[in-house]
Amino acid sequence: MAEGSNKLLGICYMLLASHFAVSASFQLNDPDWYFWIPLYASACVVNLVNWAKAISSRSIRKLAKFGFWIGVSLFIKVTIESLLHGRDKFWSIDMRDRIVRERFGSGLVICSMFLHLDSSSDPNHPTRVTKYGVPVLVGIAYGLSFVFFVFQHEEIRY
Repeated sequence: MAEGSNKLLGICYMLLASHFAVSASFQLNDPDWYFWIPLYASACVVNLVNWAKAISSRSIRKLAKFGFWIGVSLFIKVTIESLLHGRDKFWSIDMRDRIVRERFGSGLVICSMFLHLDSSSDPNHPTRVTKYGVPVLVGIAYGLSFVFFVFQHEEIRY
């Protein structure tokens, strides 16, 4: 793997860690914060460790698995809620809706933890899925968040 690719992945991991830290802080006034703060905090820590390469891969793999399974559980919870509110909510990408934001957030964590678990067997030689998946995930996370905060944030529906 080229040194430039490793630097790009490092930057992407830092951007994802920042995104998840901000997402966790937004949950402080959420009625079910006790679900979402651990989800985003675990994703933040995993991405920080990927960036810093500071903790053994065995310890961080456990945290990544924890974040992955919390994300899957919350994604299922939100999907059931969206189906109960009508099929149109399931396919919606309207970020003004709480259910859509929660599905998006849990999906980002699932993807991020999957990418970490995919590459953690040999962190110095990430797979092609990780090499291309992490920058794409950063683009999606920041792109949709940018659109939401710039154009839609005043019309939030709970």
